[in-house]
Amino acid sequence: MTVLCDWEIKARCQKSQMVVPFDAELLNPASLDLRLGLYLMVENICDPELIRVDISGRTEDDPFMLQPGEFCLAETLELFNIPDDISCQFVLKSSRARSGLNHLLAGWCDPGWHGSRLTLELKNERMHHPLPLYPGLKVGQMVFHRMTPPLRSYRETGHYNNHLTVMPSVA
Repeated sequence: MTVLCDWEIKARCQKSQMVVPFDAELLNPASLDLRLGLYLMVENICDPELIRVDISGRTEDDPFMLQPGEFCLAETLELFNIPDDISCQFVLKSSRARSGLNHLLAGWCDPGWHGSRLTLELKNERMHHPLPLYPGLKVGQMVFHRMTPPLRSYRETGHYNNHLTVMPSVA
């Protein structure tokens, strides 16, 4: 597999709507920055089910605060339509990791994954201080890999296609 560079990512996004909305300002030499979307799912102390939280009105000055040790699912602002000859991997931005935010390593996207926002598994690893979350926060970056198309695409076999918002496990 070969990692796509900035101009290749840009060309793919403009040609095939691989990432929507595409913003060239988010390009890095070998990745594309991703931002938090409008919804989270957080633990409810009285119920094992995660509850949906709308953070669309939150800002950098008035963020949702992820408490120490707290886990949430979050969505990206960006929607993905990954071609059959591309796979990609989400990695947390170094600045977020240094603040104490952790992504729980489920960031692989198979070729053919489409019509969906990426669900992120986030945890505040700090012991004493909350971390701010709000729509548009640059939380990570996507690294795209060119590959030979598979025999069976995730487009045909995947559980997480066409999900426009944060999704809990369907397994």
